[in-house]
Amino acid sequence: MSQTIVARRYANALFQLGQEKSKLDQLETELRTLSDVFQSNQKLITFLKHPRVTVEQKKQMMNDAFKGFSAEVINTLHILLDRHREEIIPDMIAEFITLMNDAKGIADAEVYSVRELSDAELQRISETFAPKVGKRSLNLKNVVDPTILGGIRLRVGNRIFDGSVSGKLRRMERNLVSANNR
Repeated sequence: MSQTIVARRYANALFQLGQEKSKLDQLETELRTLSDVFQSNQKLITFLKHPRVTVEQKKQMMNDAFKGFSAEVINTLHILLDRHREEIIPDMIAEFITLMNDAKGIADAEVYSVRELSDAELQRISETFAPKVGKRSLNLKNVVDPTILGGIRLRVGNRIFDGSVSGKLRRMERNLVSANNR
C-alpha cells in the first residue's frame, strides 16, 4: 500500500476525532507547527527512523518537544512510531491540512510574480480566482520569480492560470511555429 494512502487514512482518522471532540482548529494549528518543525529540520525523520533509537526514546523525544500539544496529536505520533511509519508524518499532516481546507472551502495556492505582492493584491487575486476553482477563498503563498517578466502565474493544486508575460510570449511562439508548419 502506498505511503500516501496510509497517510490519508491516519489523517482521516485524526480529522474525524477532531470533529467528534470539536477540536479541529486546535489540531490544525498544532499540525501546522509540527509541519514547520519537520520542514526546517530535515534530520528529524532520519533520527526517528534510526534503528538504534528505541521506540520509547522516540516517543519521549516527541513528548518533550511537543509538550503543549493535544493528546490526539501526541497519540497519533505515538501510533505512527509504534508501527514504524515515521516517514509518513509529513504526508499525514499535509493530508489533514487538505481535509481542513476542503471543510472550510479554502485551497492552498502559489502565486508567482516579479515582485512581492501586497496584502491587498493577494486578497484581490484570492477573490478573483477562488470561485474559478470552486472555493470560497485561496490561501496564497507569494513566490518571487523574475523569469516571468511581468504579470502573475497562479498554481492551485494541479491547475495553472498563467497571465505572465513569459507565458504569453511562449503561447505566441507556439502559435507562430504551428502556423508556419501548416
